[in-house]
Amino acid sequence: MNVTSLLLVLVSIALLGYFGGYRKARALSSSAKTHSRPQYHGYLVALWALLPALAVLMAWTMSQEAIITRLVMSELPATAQHQSAAERSLFINQFKNLAQAKKSAVDESGVSLPNEEDDPLTNQAANRYLHWQERSQVARTLAVITLAALAIWLTLRRLRASFQARNRVEKIIQFIMMLSASIAILTTVGIVFSVLFEALQFFRHVPITEFLFGTHWNPQTAIRADQVGGSGSFGAIPLFTGTLLISLIALSVAVPLGLFSAIYLAEYASPRVRAIAKPVMEMLAGIPTVVYGFFAALTVAPLIRQTAESLGLSASSESTLAAGLVMGIMIIPFVSSLSDDVISAVPQILRDGSYAMGATKSETIKQVIIPAALPGIVGGVLLAASRAIGETMIVVMAAGLAANLTANPLDSVTTVTTQIVTLLTGDQEFDSPKTLAAFALGLGLFVVTLGLNIISLYVVRKYREQYE
Repeated sequence: MNVTSLLLVLVSIALLGYFGGYRKARALSSSAKTHSRPQYHGYLVALWALLPALAVLMAWTMSQEAIITRLVMSELPATAQHQSAAERSLFINQFKNLAQAKKSAVDESGVSLPNEEDDPLTNQAANRYLHWQERSQVARTLAVITLAALAIWLTLRRLRASFQARNRVEKIIQFIMMLSASIAILTTVGIVFSVLFEALQFFRHVPITEFLFGTHWNPQTAIRADQVGGSGSFGAIPLFTGTLLISLIALSVAVPLGLFSAIYLAEYASPRVRAIAKPVMEMLAGIPTVVYGFFAALTVAPLIRQTAESLGLSASSESTLAAGLVMGIMIIPFVSSLSDDVISAVPQILRDGSYAMGATKSETIKQVIIPAALPGIVGGVLLAASRAIGETMIVVMAAGLAANLTANPLDSVTTVTTQIVTLLTGDQEFDSPKTLAAFALGLGLFVVTLGLNIISLYVVRKYREQYE
């Protein structure tokens, strides 16, 4: 029985357990006062029938592939046992592919079609692999169904009138929620450590001082010893400078426009205007970034170049300013929507108190509403900054791939995310500094984002201490 069918069987067994626990609790309540309502007894039986069986099913499914492969290899002749790691991996892939082909090439009578061209040893391993897969599925089905039925029987036996079923159910639900939060935290920790491990591998080849303080980025490795310019330069200063420059231009556009539009929609606009303007503005967030990239490359960048040339300035065909302006337009909804929500959530009593003191509407907004909504506004700006730092497509199409160390917004630059995509595109060797540099850049980007979070938390906490 496959996993999907087994899950449906488990859900059916859990439903039977619920009705069994509910009926027994109703019978108990007719003769004595019960601690918990009947549905809690049903929930408890269903949860005990479902959760342990699901845990066994998940563990079995995740581990059966490795166990079956080990069993198959242990049954083969000695010639297959003493292979190198590469030969062993190749042989395992061969007999797994053959087993998959045999499984899919079964005729209507249920007999697999023979293939005389197969290697005898590979054919033997594939047959044993299919044999152990079938036995594993049967054993898994029996084990999971038996465990679920046994859990129902044991739980029903323990039900009494004084049994605290509600407390047990609440503890199980609390454990499930804690497990969900732990999975999210452990996933974050796993991502950090995976990036950190590969970054440390990179720093074994390239000194960290060269990476952090170097001003030339050319991640190319030499093909031969006498190759000129092929040793590779991994100074990340141009990448971080380009990322910072484009993000600052984008935030310079998005923060004022987003905040002013949020103030207008929340405080000045009529309900009819707000009902039309806010959804139209939030549509900007749904436009694919590649469309923004086309707009920046075909419309904004030529316009900036023509304007700069008319003023006697030199402008590149791919400029930082074009990418930053279009990116700022893209992230306006992130600032506007969150700021609008937090401004609208400010209690009306604060506005009324300000008006009672003789303040005008603009003074109320500047001195009462904006300070009260500052935590939410900072959160919106931080979300917009993270979106700007992580954007790739607009930078590729409008700012280019050249790693230039410049503060001129009319020159072409590149960003950290763009270089990560470039380094990991195509077939790469994950033991070369060129590929490992992507993980070092990712670690640097993570540290920068963490710093932004710390700064925003510091600002919010300092403000709250002043106004509490």
